[in-house]
Parts: sequence; structure tokens; C-alpha cells
Amino acid sequence: MFINAIQEVAGYTRAIHSISRNFGSHQIQRGSATLFFVNKEGWALTCKHVAQWLSQAEQINKRYASFLSQSHSLGNAQRSELAKKLGLRSDATSEMRLTFVDCVDQISKLNFILHPDYDLALIKFEGFSQIQISQTPKFLQDDSMAQPGAMLCRLGFPFPEFSNFRLDQNSQSLVWTKEGAARSPRFPIEGMLTRFLGDNKGQIYGMELSTPGLRGQSGGPLFDSEGKIWGMQTRTKHLHLGFDIEEKEIVSHGKSKKINDYAFIHLGECIHVSIIKKFLRDHQISFEES
Repeated sequence: MFINAIQEVAGYTRAIHSISRNFGSHQIQRGSATLFFVNKEGWALTCKHVAQWLSQAEQINKRYASFLSQSHSLGNAQRSELAKKLGLRSDATSEMRLTFVDCVDQISKLNFILHPDYDLALIKFEGFSQIQISQTPKFLQDDSMAQPGAMLCRLGFPFPEFSNFRLDQNSQSLVWTKEGAARSPRFPIEGMLTRFLGDNKGQIYGMELSTPGLRGQSGGPLFDSEGKIWGMQTRTKHLHLGFDIEEKEIVSHGKSKKINDYAFIHLGECIHVSIIKKFLRDHQISFEES
């Protein structure tokens, strides 16, 4: 149903990869998010919370760079005091490195425009000479077509499998490398449009899907079988079904045991295409409709 649409949407949907670690730890955590380009001028859409996460990386790394530059000649006790002064803790991220996979050939600057009300943001890539996308999206022209019962698909990059990174022992910093896998496979997930989402002013701003958006798919496009953009994945909510099982006796592997189970349904939430198009028009950013 979505084979051709996925191929088309994949032409402009891209992954954001992150590596991070807590202060003093050698354990590196991988993360991912998604964006999709609007046009070949370098404008892309993602979630506001993703854009804020990207912006936080700069401040996190500044603190860690300050620690490295000041701590060379210090003893252990003094290094601990300096870390405390800079707010570096073993239970919090102290270093984060980011890369935008197959987006542009080079980046001099990123500019962000955050939506004032909704989980929506624009990213402008600056300083590139070549943009690495093969297609641009076509947004649903007739917003009234977005009705409950429609089967839609989301595309993104959950389950990060990239391995092109390491902790450099000399600099005591995380670095990207040319070795290892630089990409993670894209992952589509379908769902039925179930309900609309409204704000406290009665404005419809989003759509609920019958299946969850997965971690790493935030900022990814929501599209139909023709590849038209209907929205953007932002979050997943968890509703208690009330089918609770407590102290239920079952037989498993030949042994009797008592179990508890609390059932939830996980529903994806997406920003409505009408909100996205208005946001683009408000900032005079060119896009296509179909």
C-alpha cells in the first residue's frame, strides 16, 4: 500500500544522530530524531522539542570544553570542585555530539524558528553548496480530506544502529569516525487516523493515529499512499485500557505462577498539515501542494 510512497518520501526525509555520555562515564549513548526538507533552499521541518534538544547540545559542550581547558594541571580534588562549579554531574549529560545524515555537504550555521504554540519547528541549513535530497515534498492541498478512517504512514529513524563514533582517549572527547556504520535503516509504521487534536481555543492542530510513533521518529512526515504530506509525528500518548489483571494464576513452562498485567494503548500524535502550511506561509518559505 505504501511501497511507492515510502520510496518517494525517503528522498527528503533524513536522520539526526547523537552520541552523548554522562560526566566521567565511558558509556556512550546513541540517539536519533528525524527531519524532512521542505525545499532545496535548505529549509527543513522537525519538532520543537527536537530543535530545543539540538540547541541544548551547544551549551552542554561549552561547559565540558571549559572543564577540559581549566583542568589540565589540577589534582583530583580540584577537578571535582571545578566540575561541581560548572554543573557537571555523573547522572547528567556532560557531552553531546550531533550529525545530520545525508542532508547537506557542509554546514556553517543552523537557524531555528520555533512555533509559538505547537511542537513544530523550522531548521535552516546555512553555508552548504550541495543539498543531498532527491525529492521535495508535496503537501496535501485539500485539508478537508484529512478525516478519521484514513490509513496513513510515518517514516523516521528509530532503533539507531550507527557505530561511527568513539571516545578519543587523548582529548577525552566523543568523536565521529570514518569507521563503522554511518547510517541507520529507516522505519515506516502505518496507522489509522482516529481523532483530531484541539487546543484550549478550539483550534484543531493535530491528528491522533491508532498506532504509536516510535522513539526516533519525532519530526518525521505523515503521508498517504500517494506520498502526500498530511502532517508530522510529534509524540506518543499512553491511554490506560482498564483491562487490568492482578494475581492471575497461569501455567508457564510447566510451572504455576501469578502475574500482574496493566494494559495500555499507545497512540501517535501528529501536527496537522494545515498548521504546517500556515507556519511555512507565515515565514514566506516556498513549498509545493498537491
